[in-house]
Amino acid sequence: MANSQQPKAIKHSFIRSQYMGKRFFAVLVAVLTFFTVVAEEVTFQTNAPMIVGVGEAFRVEFDLNAKPDDKSFVAPSFEGFSVLAGPSVSHGSSMQIVNGSMTKSFSYTISYVLQASKVGQITIGVATIAVDGKSYSTRKTPIEVRQNSAEADSSQGSAQQSQQSLEQRAAQQLAEDDLMLRLSVSRSSVYKGEAVRAVLKLYSRVNVVGSEGAKIPSFDGFWSQQLECEQGPFRETVGGKVYDAYNLGEYLLYPQQSGKLTIEPAKITIIAQMFVRNNRPRNSFFDNTHDIYNLRRELKSPAVTIDVKPFPAGAPASFTGAVGRYTMEANLSSANIAANSAANIDVKISGLGNIAFLQEPKLQLPTSFELYDVKSTEQIRTTAAGSTGFRRFEYPFIARAEGDYTIAPIEFTYFSPESGKYVTLTSDYFAISVAPDTKSTASSQIVSTIGKQDVRLLGSDIRFIKMTRPSLSVVVAPFILSPLYFVVLIAMSLIAVAAYFVVGKRIRDNRNTALVKGRRANKVAIQRFRAAEKYMREQNRRAFYEEMLRALWGYLSDRFNIPVADLTKESVREELNRRGAAEEAKDMTAIISQCEEAQYSPIESVTMDQVYGRGIEIVSRIESVVKK
Repeated sequence: MANSQQPKAIKHSFIRSQYMGKRFFAVLVAVLTFFTVVAEEVTFQTNAPMIVGVGEAFRVEFDLNAKPDDKSFVAPSFEGFSVLAGPSVSHGSSMQIVNGSMTKSFSYTISYVLQASKVGQITIGVATIAVDGKSYSTRKTPIEVRQNSAEADSSQGSAQQSQQSLEQRAAQQLAEDDLMLRLSVSRSSVYKGEAVRAVLKLYSRVNVVGSEGAKIPSFDGFWSQQLECEQGPFRETVGGKVYDAYNLGEYLLYPQQSGKLTIEPAKITIIAQMFVRNNRPRNSFFDNTHDIYNLRRELKSPAVTIDVKPFPAGAPASFTGAVGRYTMEANLSSANIAANSAANIDVKISGLGNIAFLQEPKLQLPTSFELYDVKSTEQIRTTAAGSTGFRRFEYPFIARAEGDYTIAPIEFTYFSPESGKYVTLTSDYFAISVAPDTKSTASSQIVSTIGKQDVRLLGSDIRFIKMTRPSLSVVVAPFILSPLYFVVLIAMSLIAVAAYFVVGKRIRDNRNTALVKGRRANKVAIQRFRAAEKYMREQNRRAFYEEMLRALWGYLSDRFNIPVADLTKESVREELNRRGAAEEAKDMTAIISQCEEAQYSPIESVTMDQVYGRGIEIVSRIESVVKK
């Protein structure tokens, strides 16, 4: 009986193990399906010291973050160096799971031990390797070989070293040119409104562990915009010496006035980590013969002067300060409309240059057309080459009288720095046919006057109906020639005269573009302030300060009828002083400088709500002081 039950138990155990195996496999598949494997971008780079001594052995490593193809590594020639050891290969891998995403990393390192035999700059060439059939290469890596001063350091007396403080010895080891701050510009001579690319770089030959007290130039006389840039480090050679270069900031500058414009120096305090040899006795192999000291060094970049050339004489009337390369498209929404109906002309200007400062071209319409406020939209992308994109202007209008009309072409002129000439773009003529307004009760047709012949025909049509004397009696006193009649007549005359002067003044004011812009300046500024408030709530510092600068500069341009391209802090100060707002001029230039510094500085000295409140306050004060 026992023997007959044993095969059944074994059978059930086998079935249960099969079931558990299938269940485990299903769970494993579900888990692997849930997790997402995030693959790293393949990088292949060289790690080597920047400065070595003659006869000193040092290590050079080629690091790859992926598994290479077999026998695909090709080493550089190492010309100028002696290969003491290598190649040696080490590799490893790791995996992390964060929020359902699985990240795998792989490291593959090929190491060599080299030795230099002569002083000078020697470059390690390009190494190549393949991953999944795709080839990757390193950059050329310069190394500065100088005379080894280790013996000279060790020959100094211990008594002299003990008398020197750690800071003094660290300062002696840090040469004047081991840390440098430089502002490089793409060109030193440009036209007004032409883009200049400026890069603020830190050059270092020591280990940098921190910085403090950074002061970015205010770029007076320029409209500046910060660009996205790779911080580094990059290995560069300056004056025959090899440095690690760090990009602290990259900017696109548009000069707003001609003449010699000087960019003030940038300042920063760098904390360098120095290894200072000590005079303590070395008791064992693990004793350290160096002390570590953090030394602060204040750096200041040299001032940079840019020669801004004015525009050539003979600019066309359609030129409003556009600089670069542009194309223009102009389209009429409909060529056939009814009287008292709306239509619009759409103008799109695209290209590369100071596109953010483009103004709408002038549009001349027939006298029976009413033009409303021009609407503008833009899509601009800022790159190292300049601002590129488009600005679209929509001209809405209403045709009041029927007929066939021809609208004059639209002209747009820009200055080309490459050719040094003005280029005028012209659209085609716009033909538009306006049909009678069938929906209106009042006819929009022009009625011709009655001539003398018509009067004679009307006289011949008159016939007498009754020849006897009529008997008429007054039922109600007539309104005409009554006292009330004269009162109403005088009142209507006074109203008509007043309406004449009011309407005439409004027509003259509407023709005065500067006055219309001045009245709309406050409204436009409020709209931009609201946009800045939105960015403030989103904690988008860069967009907030950019919108604040747009609001302040745009308000000043509209309020005082000064083109944005001609606006500077000096011109704003002079205009407000001339109008008796000296205190407001000081506050306005101060908040503009504050916005520019906060926009590009990583350290926030003021909060966004403080800047927002001050901006609204200063605009309100200017509105109350400057009445006209």
